[in-house]
Amino acid sequence: MNDQHIASAFDRDLEAIQAQIMKMGGLVENAILEAAISLETRDEERAEAVRRADKAIDALEEGINEEAARVIALRAPTAIDLRLVLSVIKVSANLERIGDYAKNLAKRTSVLSQLAPVDDSASALRRMAKEVERMLKDALDAYVSRDAELAQDVIYRDIDVDQMYNALFREFLTFMMEDPRNITACIHLHFIAKNIERMGDHVTSIAEQVVYLVTGAIPDEARSKGDKTSLRA
Repeated sequence: MNDQHIASAFDRDLEAIQAQIMKMGGLVENAILEAAISLETRDEERAEAVRRADKAIDALEEGINEEAARVIALRAPTAIDLRLVLSVIKVSANLERIGDYAKNLAKRTSVLSQLAPVDDSASALRRMAKEVERMLKDALDAYVSRDAELAQDVIYRDIDVDQMYNALFREFLTFMMEDPRNITACIHLHFIAKNIERMGDHVTSIAEQVVYLVTGAIPDEARSKGDKTSLRA
C-alpha cells in the first residue's frame, strides 16, 4: 500500500511538471510567431512584447528544474521513472533556448525597421519560422502522447528547415553582391535565419527525447544536416 501511495504521488508530481512544460511550450510557440510577424511588419512594439515575455519562459524553466530536482530527491525514481524526470529537464532547457532565439529575432526588428527592405526576405523568414513552430507543436504533442513515430517525423522535417536556411543564405549573398547598400540589412537577416535554423535543431532535440522515452535510446544514426553553409570557404 505504501509503494502504491508513493507511485501515485510520483504520478501527480510528474503530471504537474508536464503541465508546466506544456505551458512553457505554448509561450515559446507564441514567441516564435510573434517575433516573425514583428519582423515582417516592422512592428517594434510587438517585438518589445516578445522580449518582455521571455522572462516568463525563463521563470518556467527555473521552476521546472527546481520541481524536477525535488521529485528526484523525494521520490528517488528509478529506471523509466527517472528517465521521465530527466527528459523534463532536457525538454525545458531546449524550450528556453528556443525562446532566447525568438527574443534575438525581436531584438533585430528595431534595427531592420531603420533599413530599406531587402526583397521578400522578411516574408521568407516568417515562413521558415512558421515551419519551426509547427515542428515544435508536433514535438510537444508527441511528448505528451509518447508518439515516437510523430517525433521521428519531426526529426526528418528539420532537413526542410535547413534547406530553407541554405536558400536564404544564397539569396543574401546575391543581394549583397548586387548592391553593397544591402550588406548591413543582409547581415542582420542572415543572423535571423541562422537563429531560426538553430530553433529547428532544438526542436529536433525535443523530438529525440520522445524517442528516448519510448525506446530507451536516443536515435543513434547520424542525422543528415541540410545546413551546408559551414562548408563554404
